[in-house]
Parts: sequence; structure tokens; C-alpha cells
Amino acid sequence: MRSDHSPEIEDSGFLSLTPERARVLLLVAARPATFALSAIVVLVLVTLFAAGSAMAGAAGAVAASWLAVHQVPLVIGKTTLGLFPLLPTALLLGAAGRECYRAVTPNSSRTEIGWVFGAALGGPLLLTAVCLAVAEDASAVVALQPPDTLAAFGWVIFLHLGAAGVGVALRMRRRMFDLLRAPEWVIAGIYGAGGTVLRLFGCAAAVTVVSFLAHWGDIGDTYRSAGNAWGFIGLTVLSLAYLPNVVLGAVGVLLGAGANFGAASIGLFGVVGGPVPAVPVMAAVPTGPASAWWAALLLIPAAVGVLGGIDAGRTSGDRLTAPWATLTSAGAATLLLVLFGALAGGELGSFGRVGLELPIFALVSFGWLACAGYVGLVCARYFIAPVGVTLPVSDYYDDDDEDYDTDADYYDDDYESDGYRDYADDDYHDDYRDDDYREDDDYYDDDGYYGHDSYYDDDPDALDAELVDDPPKLTTAPRQTPPDIVDAEVVEADPGFDSRADRRR
Repeated sequence: MRSDHSPEIEDSGFLSLTPERARVLLLVAARPATFALSAIVVLVLVTLFAAGSAMAGAAGAVAASWLAVHQVPLVIGKTTLGLFPLLPTALLLGAAGRECYRAVTPNSSRTEIGWVFGAALGGPLLLTAVCLAVAEDASAVVALQPPDTLAAFGWVIFLHLGAAGVGVALRMRRRMFDLLRAPEWVIAGIYGAGGTVLRLFGCAAAVTVVSFLAHWGDIGDTYRSAGNAWGFIGLTVLSLAYLPNVVLGAVGVLLGAGANFGAASIGLFGVVGGPVPAVPVMAAVPTGPASAWWAALLLIPAAVGVLGGIDAGRTSGDRLTAPWATLTSAGAATLLLVLFGALAGGELGSFGRVGLELPIFALVSFGWLACAGYVGLVCARYFIAPVGVTLPVSDYYDDDDEDYDTDADYYDDDYESDGYRDYADDDYHDDYRDDDYREDDDYYDDDGYYGHDSYYDDDPDALDAELVDDPPKLTTAPRQTPPDIVDAEVVEADPGFDSRADRRR
């Protein structure tokens, strides 16, 4: 029996594609994309049925919706649409990343990881190619211009490659840190950046909810154009889908960068009026002059930055003269925020570009998080953790990866039937244990070591002797010193037993 993780199997290319692994790769490629496409078909059919429209353009609407979920810019008639809701995109990418997370293990080989990435990209790219062909055919029926092919494939590859990379990296983070030999302050900074981004999103969501409550009357006005119950449901679903975009805009406002809605803009220190989309979710956008107390909202990113600095001070060896983990956390958090901000913005027909000013957003984000983080580091050093105290690096790893250290749980339910075994499996050792190593059971003592007690002696030809401590008997010559009595037995060396070779083993 040969282990499935032997070098011959790991580097055998197509030979490593077992039936069980093919089943898992099929789930990676098809399950998220199939669920997303099914939901799109249901929504399109329900929308056309509620509007009383003909079903002739259903195929084109489904294809356009699939491309819109992947943030591919579309042109409908003469209107350019580049601002799409982030919620469907987040759900699809989250499902894709989860499938990749389950498809790999902490000790997966490069071949297995390559198969997972190929499957994660293969399914969505195939559906994208079909949707592009359908959209081109539907352009003769509906006012939908065929999208740019290169842009469509580029967006799909970028999004799904990122989702697969995040899933694999989370599953194999211990191995990645070991291979990269990253300093502890880098690990602390990466984990701190994730916590900082989540705190900012939570605070921005809370501010958005408060703004909704403050403009409750305006929300009612936007529903007046719904017409009937189906219109009410449609506006509600559309608002929920765009809610992550609004939260990201609130993050930019809290940091002081502001958000633009074409000619209109909003910030903590000024509001420029202009037309905004008449959907309920946009009722949270304040109108009118900025109030003086809005500046107090800057305490929110300051507090988040201080908490990030405290975390870096507690989980790293940062000193006041070398705050490397704090700066790493601020830089990584800024990179994530700018990436999300770019996805949340785009062209929206006659309204123009909607979103954040990314250069200013990146500058103020790093400034707030780095400066406030340094304040948090000072607090951590003087009031929480003494200088020089560093928490162990093992604290960065979660307890949910116990299967990394065990030999029976390396693989989840999808892999239990695949026959993979750890090197610590008893069958592995039984098959690879040569008969010449163990001709006689006497070579193993009770503790499982080779040879007898004299095996670890310096001289391999040492005698097996026992010193008898019985007191000597006096003879007629009392001044004569009695000799020590040694009860010894000569043990012949077993033929074929090479003590030097076994000692090296």
C-alpha cells in the first residue's frame, strides 16, 4: 500500500485525479455558479411576470444579470451601467471561497491546489462564455449592447481567483506563514487589519441605520412610485442589494473622504446638493447643509484605529520606536478598504459616477489608522502590556484547525472516502518497514527501541554483566583484600545487526 501523499502521486499530473477528487472539484466548479444562475433565473422570471412583459427577452436578461453580478459594465440603449449591487457579488464569492476552503487541507500538495484553482475558474468562465453568446444574440430583441469580451472574462477571473485565493489561504495559513518565514509582526499586522476593517464596517452600518431612522419620512416618499405590491417588493429587494454599497460610502464619509453622487457630494464638513437615485436605500443620504456636530463622527475612526493599535501592542513585540505591526495593520486595512471602495463605485447612467474618491480615501484611511494606531500602541505599552512582552505566535491561529495536528481529521467529509492517509497511519509504517530491520522481536524492547540495553552503549561489543553486591567472606588471611565478584554472561552479536547503521537510524 502506498500513501496518497507520496511524491510519485503528488507530481503525477492527471494521474492524481481520482474519482473522489473529481467529485469535489466538480462541486467547486459547479455548485456556487449553479445556485447563482438558478436564483437569477427565478428573479428574472418573477420580475417579467409581475411587470406583465413578454418572455422574449428573458434569456438576455438572465445573461445580463450574470454579468452584472460580476460587476461587468453594461450598456442598455444609450445608458452605461457600471454601478451594481455588491450583495449578490459577495454572496457568490463567499460561496465560491467556502467551496475552495473545504476542497483543500493544510497539507495539500501543489498539484491539488492547482486542481482547485482550475475548477474554481473553469465553471464561472464557462457560464460567462455562454452568457456572452446569449447577450449578443439577445441584442437583436432587447436594447442590450454586447459587452466587451475581454472585460467580462477579466472581471470573472479577478473575482473568482480572489475568492479561491482567500479560501485556500485561510485553510493553509499555518503552512503559508511557515513557508514565507514571515516575522511575527507581519502576522500580527495582517490579523489586526481584518479586525480593523470589520470594526469600520460595523460602525458605518450603525450610522447608516441611524440615518435611515432620521429620514424615515423620506423613505416613505420613495415608495410612492412603487405602484403596486410587486413594485414595493422590487424596490425593497433592490435597496437591500445596494445596502453594502451605501455602507462603504458611509465608511468614506466617517473617515473624512466624502462620497460623490455625480454632481452631488456629501462629507462631514459640507454637502453639495444634486439629483440622487429615487430608491429607498438612498434616503439615508443627508440633504442640506452639514451640521457642526457631524465633525464629532471623526471620533469613530479614531477609536477604531486606537483599538487596532492596542491589538497590535498586545499581540506583537512592537516598540514605540519600531511600530512595524501597527503600520502593517494600517497598510493592509487601507488596501482592503480601497479594493472594496473600487468595487462599490461606478457609472450610473445620467447621474454620472457614484462612489468614493479613491486617492483621497486611501490617504485619509492610512493616516487615521496609522496615527490613531500609534496612540493605541502607546496605551498598550504603558497601561496594558509592558515593553518587551510578546504573546506567543500560536495565539494567531484559531482552535478550529485541530485537524492540522491530527492524523485522522486531515480531510473533511468530502475527503473521508478518498482514502487519503497521514504519514502517521499504522498501515503506512507496516508497509514501509523492511523485513531486514526486524528479523527478531527481541530487537524491540518494551519502549519500542531497537536492540537491548547495550544498544546505546559506546562500545557495541560490551558485555551484558551484573555486579553482585553480596558482602565478601573473610578468609584466614584478614589483611588480604577480597576481589569483586562479577556474574557475567557473554552475549554474541546477532548476525546482520549493524549497530552503527541502527544508531544512525
